[in-house]
Amino acid sequence: MRAPSLFVAAILAALPASGWAQLKNQARANPANEVRYFTSIDGLMDGNADVILKETHQGKSLTAAVLDVCYPVAKNRDRKDRFVVNLAVNGQALTGTTQSSGEKAPVNVKLTQKTNGDSVEFRGQITIGQAVTEVASTDNSDISEKEYLDSQSSDDGISAQPKDFTEVSPEAVAVRLKLDAAVDFLKGLKGQDVEIGLSSLTVGCDALRAGEQTISMSVDPDRATALIAKARGMPGVVAAGWTTGIVEMDRTLRFPAAEWRDGDKINKDKLAAAVSDVLAKTYAAKPAGTSWSATTGKLKLSFKRPSQLMPGLDLTETIEVTGLVAPDKPGGTDALMLWVGSPVMTTVDEAAGPKLIIADESSGDDESDQRNDDGSINALAATFKAKRWDADNSVWK
Repeated sequence: MRAPSLFVAAILAALPASGWAQLKNQARANPANEVRYFTSIDGLMDGNADVILKETHQGKSLTAAVLDVCYPVAKNRDRKDRFVVNLAVNGQALTGTTQSSGEKAPVNVKLTQKTNGDSVEFRGQITIGQAVTEVASTDNSDISEKEYLDSQSSDDGISAQPKDFTEVSPEAVAVRLKLDAAVDFLKGLKGQDVEIGLSSLTVGCDALRAGEQTISMSVDPDRATALIAKARGMPGVVAAGWTTGIVEMDRTLRFPAAEWRDGDKINKDKLAAAVSDVLAKTYAAKPAGTSWSATTGKLKLSFKRPSQLMPGLDLTETIEVTGLVAPDKPGGTDALMLWVGSPVMTTVDEAAGPKLIIADESSGDDESDQRNDDGSINALAATFKAKRWDADNSVWK
C-alpha cells in the first residue's frame, strides 16, 4: 500500500520548481465541482411548494442549477403538479422555461440569488400558466450532496415475503406501481372485496419525483396472498406485499389453531362467540351484535350496559370493539393470532318515551375507555391459552 505513494512522491520531487508551480496554478484555475442542494425556499407559493434546487459550483462560482418544484394545482387541493427546469446562470440571475409534467402548463422562472453571510436570498417571479408567484425569500441555507442523499428514503414499507405478522399486518396489502398504470390497476379492483385507503390515492410529491405510487389496501387475510400474487402479474406493478395495518402487537395474542378450525378454515362463529363472552364479562355488559366484514375480515362486536353517569336518566353505554384473526404467518401454520382493538364507547338515551339527544365527545383513546379495558387482553389470553408479544425481546411469551 505504501509503494504507490512513494512512486507519486518521487515524480513530484523530480518536477522542476516551475512545473510544480504550474500544477498548483492549474488546480487553482480548475477547482473541483461541488454540488449543493436547497431543499426549501421559504415562502414560495405561500409555503405550499415542495422545492429542490440543485446547484453546481466550481470554486466560488455557480455554474449550473436545476429547479424542481412540486405544488398544489389549486389552493387547498391535494392534487399536485410538478415542473423541473434547467436554469441558465448569468451572474446572480437564474432563468429558464419549461412546462409542468401534469397540466402541461408553461413555466417561466426569473430569479436572482444573493448570498448574505450564512444565508441565501432569492427574489423574482415564477409564472405557471397565467398565475404569477412573487418570490421574496431571504433566509435560506443549502446542504451538501451527501447530506441530501442521506436524507432520501426509498422504503415503501412493503414486505414481499414476511417471516410472520409481527412487523406487518395480515389484512394490509400494498402495491407499488408506475404512475401511468395506477388508474387501470384501480379500475381492475372495482367490484372486488378490497378496501382502498383513500390517502393512497393522492399522488404526492415523492410519487411524482419517483414516477411510482403506492396503493394501500385492506382485504380479508384469507385472500391477501391471492391478491398479492394477482397484483404482481399486472402491468406497471413494481412490488406487492404486506405492510403495516391495524394490528398493534401489544393487543395481539398468539395461540394454537387446532381448536378453532373446521378443516382448513377458521371457525369464525365459535371464535367470535368466545371473544364476545370474555369481553362481556370484563366490561360487565351484554352482547349486542357480532359481524364479520367480507371485505377486510374484521370482526366487530358491540355491547350495552347501563350508564353510570346519571342513573336516574336510564342512559345506555354502548361499547364497540374491532378485532382481526388470521394465521400468524403467510402460508400454512399451526397457530393463529388475534388482535382486539381498544373499545369505543358512546352514551345514548334508549329509554322509552321522549329521548335526550346527547353529543358524545369521547374517543376510543380516552383515558376512561382505557380504565374500562383493564384486564380484557389478559382474560382473552387465558381463554385462548395464548401468548402475548414481548416487545423488549421481540418474542412471544
